[in-house]
Amino acid sequence: MELKTKIHAEDNKQEIIITRTFDLPLELLFKAYEEPELVAQWMGTKVLQLENRQHGSWRYETAHEGKVVFAANGVILEFVPDQRITRTFQMENSNFPVQLEFLEFESLSPASSRLRMQIIFKSVAFRDQLLQMPFAAGLSMAHDRLQDVLTLNNK
Repeated sequence: MELKTKIHAEDNKQEIIITRTFDLPLELLFKAYEEPELVAQWMGTKVLQLENRQHGSWRYETAHEGKVVFAANGVILEFVPDQRITRTFQMENSNFPVQLEFLEFESLSPASSRLRMQIIFKSVAFRDQLLQMPFAAGLSMAHDRLQDVLTLNNK
């Protein structure tokens, strides 16, 4: 089955480009990245902090049977409602260095929108290491949940 979230990685570049078209108005898609309750629902994680402003910070944590299995944090460098979010992303307790993420939101019609993410890594090796993980499938599944959660919440 083809993934709806597309990941493009050119050889010898320190970045990946992620695109996904949603059957959601732009405002709802952006809200999924802005409201902690929605982020928690579609990402399946606990949102410990989400300060949507320039120089704000964020932190997410996922636990299984009481033990933290994933934690990530970062700083929001730019926050323009319904347009873009620029932030850092750092996985805690991993060898991955901080990444820089540019999220751009685009209206395609009154009922559809597109997310474009550019993620820049410290090195091509770190980018390639991430791509060896089930990153693409996991992100596409999360985006599928985002579509489902916002469709159900807005009926």
